[in-house]
Amino acid sequence: MTDESITERIQKDMTAAMKARDADTLSTLRMLKAALMEARTKKARDAVFSRDEELEVVQRYAKKRRETIEELRRIGREDLVASEEREIAVTQGYLPQMLREEEVRALVLEAVAKSGATGPKDLGRVMGAVMAQVKGRADGTMVSRLVKESLGG
Repeated sequence: MTDESITERIQKDMTAAMKARDADTLSTLRMLKAALMEARTKKARDAVFSRDEELEVVQRYAKKRRETIEELRRIGREDLVASEEREIAVTQGYLPQMLREEEVRALVLEAVAKSGATGPKDLGRVMGAVMAQVKGRADGTMVSRLVKESLGG
């Protein structure tokens, strides 16, 4: 991974998409760039926008796309799902490699053992420990489900 920011990579990829006349990719990249610019404007003018903050914005964007797919399927609009899936595919290129469920399950079991968690009342403690470890590499919904399973909740 280079030292360039996600925003810089998106800008370069936007130029490439324009040259390739790839309207779908270009549209997604413009939306990602807008989301990053909006998040940056919410910070103090002289504050540095870190790579972790950029990752959070891109993750939120991908999560919104996944939620939109769920909603589209719920209302029977399969015709629009493919477009959202293309957006997710483009967005994934700016996120770290996602962990497989088995890897997350192992981290959950380790966190439960280390924290001494015994039941559903310890959910928050275990979630915090696991999310700190998987930052950007696992979906919070999956982590929550696995923690609840491991705590019998």
